[in-house]
Amino acid sequence: MDACNAVEREVDKVLSKFGGIREHAERVLRDVINIVDELKKGFEEGPSDHELTPAQIIILKQSINKVKETVQRLATDHRDLHSTVSKVGKAIDRNFVSDFASTSREDVFSTPEKIHLLNQVICQHFYRQGMLDIADELALEAGLEIEASGKEPFSELNRILDSLKVHDLGPALEWAQAHRESLEAQNSCLEFKLHRLRFIDLIQRGPLGQTEAILYARTHFHQFINRHEKEIQILMGMFLYLPHGISNSPYRHLLDPNLWAEIHDVFTRDACALLGLSVDSPLSVCINAGCTALPALLNIKQVMQQRQVTGIWNGKDELPIEIDLGQDSRYHSVFACPILRQQSSENNPPMRLVCGHVISRDALNKLSSGSKLKCPYCPVEQNPSDARLIFF
Repeated sequence: MDACNAVEREVDKVLSKFGGIREHAERVLRDVINIVDELKKGFEEGPSDHELTPAQIIILKQSINKVKETVQRLATDHRDLHSTVSKVGKAIDRNFVSDFASTSREDVFSTPEKIHLLNQVICQHFYRQGMLDIADELALEAGLEIEASGKEPFSELNRILDSLKVHDLGPALEWAQAHRESLEAQNSCLEFKLHRLRFIDLIQRGPLGQTEAILYARTHFHQFINRHEKEIQILMGMFLYLPHGISNSPYRHLLDPNLWAEIHDVFTRDACALLGLSVDSPLSVCINAGCTALPALLNIKQVMQQRQVTGIWNGKDELPIEIDLGQDSRYHSVFACPILRQQSSENNPPMRLVCGHVISRDALNKLSSGSKLKCPYCPVEQNPSDARLIFF
């Protein structure tokens, strides 16, 4: 953050100087234009064979000199501005790292299988963003086989999201009604919030839309009375203020444009949950996690180089320090073996014993004695082969 603040200070200086030079340039150029216009007017009013008097020659020379001085002064100001702008670049170079190779691993995408997976992740991201043409072209050039069933959900979701951006609730309501049972099973409020927005849209028309709003409420709100009784009562209270305008009533918060942004997020979250997808694409999650972790990794790498202990970071699937990515990036519990006091990994996963206790596979192998294993927490003896791999 300190680096950003340092660069921001230099940018503010440039913008301040830009503003001052612009005002000065406009003022002096306006004066020069007025002088030239006056001279031009004088020449046009005189006869074609008129010779300049000594006084007119002096005025003309003074005007030419003033134009030259103005141009030179503006050129000097422009040069000074360049030096100020260059300081921004120097501040960026001084406060930010341009080479991140020290924190990367060259072997991550070295095999065809890994490159194929990376292309799949990028292609899926484009489908999720509605960039179907780009995704299809990438799939073609990378040799990816994308089934039509893998594209269709994203196409439909993006079509509905585009409709919501222009305040068209029709496609979203059709989708919510078609998936009503599944949405109710996951305790979703999506359909009610869509109907609420539609009702608010009708009641915003004033007394002319009152009858239609009442009919709409009678038709659609009865099915939500058990879960949203309080919200429906609030919506009905809006009718009392129709003559004077909802914007002047205690219900004006229901006209907040942020409700449309909220329904956009609610639809994205619930639709992705229904389809078994994360709200953010895997590519976005990885990039955000990397951006969060990068400053800490650069700092620890610099410290390790200064103390000549770079061998500690051996390039395996672990980091030399713990980095908190926040709750949003926590998707499952992390198991730490109580015996070896190590976090589980793909090579050392958690294993459930017959007695119900869980230890890591490495601990299981160390505690095993032939075909016998005694649980470290209870007196139950068992066969190590009876342990089962578990997933969180």
